[in-house]
Amino acid sequence: MSDGATMTTGVILPSYNAARFLPAVIADIRRVDPEARILVVDDGSADGTDEAAAAAGVEVRIHPENRGKGAALATGFAWAVESGMDWVYTMDADGQHRPEEMPDLMARALADDLDVVVGNRMQAREGMPWLREQTNLFTSWVVSRLAGVAIPDSQNGYRLFRTRYLDGLVLRTARYDTESEVLVRLARRGARIGSAPVSTVYGEETSSIRPLLDTIRFFKLVARLLTDREPRRPTPTGGPTRS
Repeated sequence: MSDGATMTTGVILPSYNAARFLPAVIADIRRVDPEARILVVDDGSADGTDEAAAAAGVEVRIHPENRGKGAALATGFAWAVESGMDWVYTMDADGQHRPEEMPDLMARALADDLDVVVGNRMQAREGMPWLREQTNLFTSWVVSRLAGVAIPDSQNGYRLFRTRYLDGLVLRTARYDTESEVLVRLARRGARIGSAPVSTVYGEETSSIRPLLDTIRFFKLVARLLTDREPRRPTPTGGPTRS
């Protein structure tokens, strides 16, 4: 998919107890883009996630303790910037996102000169739990207002970023609220954000989302973003590295 001479790509897989899913996900990514670099961020797993990733031959960074998906994303963003790649995808490590749809996100980015493309499941919601659907509709409306651009599925972790916009990005959250914060912060930095349809996939994975606590975190983030235009601490880079 990528032209090694002109464009380099990476994939960040934030992972928590994802050892049984990783081999298939990594194999699928390689079928789509054999040249893409892949980073698994093991966020304090207890099931050998780091060993599964290393056995698959990808890069691994380890959080010795669980710090949250947002912290794993921050570690991945720092890796992408340090690696000097042009584009980086984020997707879940448990198979909820289809790697074969990576070219669709890239095609949208290149066709419309976008800097961020967010997967959009809201045009085909069959199988999406009702509560998750309603939560997505509400939070997407709020994030769209804060970002100043329509983002139909702001909670979707399947994304493509032009890496230069991640350079110097400072985040003040570390859990699922980070996915909202990233979009607003990047929009305020001038990033052009769009979306592309992706599949809704729900399998045997167990969600780590805690509805009440994560809702409280979301509203705290909204309050902060309404008043805090300039974050004040550096993006974390993560713990030990394993290849």
